[in-house]
Amino acid sequence: MSRRPFAPQMPNNGPRYNEFINSPKVRVIDENGENIGVMYTREAMEQAMSVGLDLVEVSPNADPPVAKFLDVGKYKYEAQKKANAARKTQKTQEIKEIKMRPNIDDHDYDVKMKAIHKFIGEGDKVKVTLRFRGRELSHGQIGMALLQRVQQDTAEDAKVEAYPRMEGRQMLMVLSPK
Repeated sequence: MSRRPFAPQMPNNGPRYNEFINSPKVRVIDENGENIGVMYTREAMEQAMSVGLDLVEVSPNADPPVAKFLDVGKYKYEAQKKANAARKTQKTQEIKEIKMRPNIDDHDYDVKMKAIHKFIGEGDKVKVTLRFRGRELSHGQIGMALLQRVQQDTAEDAKVEAYPRMEGRQMLMVLSPK
């Protein structure tokens, strides 16, 4: 049983390099960032190998494609680190829920409003849910008035994304930061 010699595989993610570059000519940038000019891919690969680096395609959509003398492993590692740093800094927007009742007292309302202002200040969306029980369901106008009051109290830092609507026994409204 004989073993096959190692054959490099086409990179499935990341930039094309060395023999995987499929354009006949490339614009070459050396390891110091100097523009050498347009040359045949074979010739550019030989120059890169003489310096001990790989020929990496950094801009494949240009005409001709731009290739640079780089270490492929180091280039991929740096790109991965950059992507991880970008992912770490982005903030995902969550939906926080505040539940109320139609006959809420003033102090309880103030506490809920303080929470709504805090959530919106943090950049999150707020879903205000008004739950009706029993005979309260026949007095939908009270709930609508309460949600309009919430809308007015948050008007300076939030906009209404979903206007008040009934869903079963509850009335919903979604606020998002301006």
